[in-house]
Amino acid sequence: MVVQNELSLMDKLRILSDSAKYDAACTSSGITRKNNGRGIGNSLAWGICHSFSADGRCISLLKILMSNECIFNCRYCINRSSNDLIRTSFTPEEICTLTMEFYRRNYIEGLFLSSGIMHSPDHTMQLMLETVMLLRTRFHFGGYIHLKGIPGASGDLIEAAGWYADRMSVNLELPTAEGLRQLAPNKSRKTILGPMRLIQRGIQNNARTGLTLNSTDALPDRQSAVSRPAADPFSEGSLSRHSSFPAKRYNADLSKPSFVPAGQSTQMIIGATDESDYHIVSVAEALYRNYGLKRVFYSAFVNVNHDSSLPQQPDGKGVPLLREHRLYQADWLMRYYGFESRELLSESSPYFNVLLDPKCDWALRHLDQFPVEVNKADYYTLLRVPGIGVRSARRIIQARRMARLDFDGLKKMGVVLKRAIYFITCCGKPMYPIKLDADSITNALAGEERRRTFELEDHGSYKQLSLFDDRMPLA
Repeated sequence: MVVQNELSLMDKLRILSDSAKYDAACTSSGITRKNNGRGIGNSLAWGICHSFSADGRCISLLKILMSNECIFNCRYCINRSSNDLIRTSFTPEEICTLTMEFYRRNYIEGLFLSSGIMHSPDHTMQLMLETVMLLRTRFHFGGYIHLKGIPGASGDLIEAAGWYADRMSVNLELPTAEGLRQLAPNKSRKTILGPMRLIQRGIQNNARTGLTLNSTDALPDRQSAVSRPAADPFSEGSLSRHSSFPAKRYNADLSKPSFVPAGQSTQMIIGATDESDYHIVSVAEALYRNYGLKRVFYSAFVNVNHDSSLPQQPDGKGVPLLREHRLYQADWLMRYYGFESRELLSESSPYFNVLLDPKCDWALRHLDQFPVEVNKADYYTLLRVPGIGVRSARRIIQARRMARLDFDGLKKMGVVLKRAIYFITCCGKPMYPIKLDADSITNALAGEERRRTFELEDHGSYKQLSLFDDRMPLA
């Protein structure tokens, strides 16, 4: 491993932003905060996802690694220890400078900070904690911060970081413990789920107790993780200055404390191991239920290391983008439409239909529940109709209090009639005579899905997101 210590800040930025591009984080912030004139930057719950580069790629977050040095050798990771790469690291001060300068120029709305494992999990987490502490306390940055929790790091460090970040995430990496054992032997379910549980309890305790400490209050019943000496031998140099940091909590809205106010998320790699779609959505459902996650991200596996033991993808083909797309559709149904994983898939039918989205596929397997009369059906029944979403279902419920609805009115409300007409009636009548037959409806619906499938699968070479753009330089 060759570590370059004399690189310019721009060279480091190019290397460490490129190294971070495989982390999925394109989402809304989920937190609203104003700085009341005492700092720089605000955060809006619906922010983050509306700034794009010239080719349509989202660059609203400064998404970087603290370091691409890593002592772990995960087979799927570009930064694994066995790869011959240029290795470098940011200092906390450098990340603060970049974040503030990018923010002032309106290039970003916040920071997404992850890292390879330098020396030890505690060493790495301590540096990341110092970075977000500096941003909040010295630079008074009020923008959005998404911070990765490092598997295996001390609970004290994870907890301390939670008072400075808006969202935290610990990547599950692979759906099963066996997959981790094969491809990421340095990680385990215990070291991943432990920090997840700690973050969940911190969020619950903060919501339950309604703490009102201000920014000068010490962490309760313990010395701050940042102020105690690091346990590993590498802390003698760069980490010796950590003892100068006070044990303070950052107040998310500059008047009240809040622990990870935007919640936590995780990410699973799809296609590196042979788990079925049913297994994956069942794991995601359990994470939502048992760990209170806000989002589970699915990342289509890309064989960036050309490892012969992993699925091969010649010329970028074979990247499971359609499968990733179906999983996101199913995830949406579980989070907002009241579906359970066992309704969407089963042991006997463990994979999604490549021709139909999961909601249409479910409806065709349950034709006995259709057609639905839109003037009488309750809200949750309407949500199960293909072509009717959360917003249009609410509009239907409100509008029919004053008048009977027809198909023209449904179209104006945002109902996608191309799909919905096979499953609904208005005043007891369909839009036109339709045979309620699974095969004929499938043939009619599959045309649009075939086009989407072609766009996902016939994508030429697979290209990952990058902060830099040849057509629109950031500086």
